[in-house]
Amino acid sequence: MERQSNNGHEEICRKDGHSGDLTILAIESSCDDTSAAICKNGKILSNITANQAVHEKYGGVVPELASRAHLQNIVPVVSEALRFADCKLTSIDAIAFTQAPGLIGSLLVGTQFAKSLALSLDKPLIAVHHMQAHVLANLIADDKPSFPFLCLTVSGGHTQIVLCKSATQMKVIGETIDDAAGEAFDKTAKLLGLPYPGGPLVDKYAREGNPNRFQFPEPKIPELNFSFSGLKTSILYFLKNAGTSNVFKEEFTASEENRKQFIEENLADICASVQHRIVSILINKLKKAAKEYSIDQICIAGGVSANSGLREALKETGAKMGWQTFIPAFEYCTDNAAMIAITAHFKYLKNDFSDLSISPSPRAVWE
Repeated sequence: MERQSNNGHEEICRKDGHSGDLTILAIESSCDDTSAAICKNGKILSNITANQAVHEKYGGVVPELASRAHLQNIVPVVSEALRFADCKLTSIDAIAFTQAPGLIGSLLVGTQFAKSLALSLDKPLIAVHHMQAHVLANLIADDKPSFPFLCLTVSGGHTQIVLCKSATQMKVIGETIDDAAGEAFDKTAKLLGLPYPGGPLVDKYAREGNPNRFQFPEPKIPELNFSFSGLKTSILYFLKNAGTSNVFKEEFTASEENRKQFIEENLADICASVQHRIVSILINKLKKAAKEYSIDQICIAGGVSANSGLREALKETGAKMGWQTFIPAFEYCTDNAAMIAITAHFKYLKNDFSDLSISPSPRAVWE
């Protein structure tokens, strides 16, 4: 049985007849962050994450090293999440984990750990889709959007606009046809010679620069879809030509010395200009979606939602368009187990469980 609460949020009666507290242990291991969280009655009690510095010298995540680090981190992280929440394993009602998408080796560590723990404790197992969890990170805070709402989900591997009718009913209404926005940030950082992870550094330098100094093209992609491959190519040639041209030509290539000097002298303005274009592409599509679906509850999620330029643009656009805007706290933007836990909370209420035969998937699609 389902009903609407006074604030417009869905309340779902538990079908298992359980009348006590509902406590969930969640595990996230889709990429290079090992995270565990405890959720009690829809409230996050702990959210512990171990990062992997080993990838910095390689300029990106090395899958084999990531999975090895997960093996080392997962027990300490889960133990710390339980300790911080003052919770015992015997109090856990279900074990949740990220099932897809992600690096297969990383997913395997979290999946097998969750399955083993669920089997040993004789507790239900809840598989969670990573991108659905990013969207529902907006339901962690007390100030939540009302259904239906739109969520712009932006990360290193995904760029989507999701229509959310309830906590368990979602539909992707727009997505990238090639590269993700996060890739455009990371590629720009690499071309500028910034260390990994470079996206946050582009954001840092952009705050000091002029966003209108250099002009980059906005792709004309139909409907609500995105494309960032052309923008990445434009940035590449712009830098190769030391700012003399950003068209799709290699007629002129500046010397290595000139390129380095140009970047050094204009780093802040380059970062600001690139960020301005990426953000404008995202916001313009979001405006189109809000108008098309007549929705004024607007959210962002995913790792790139931590970007200060995007957060500020959403607030400014929301004020102009009459939207109610929602942005997760920084700790819930990047990969984290709290978003897995809140998603699992709603799946538990729907009796949406998995059995021990479930396997991780690197590219699972969801609706």
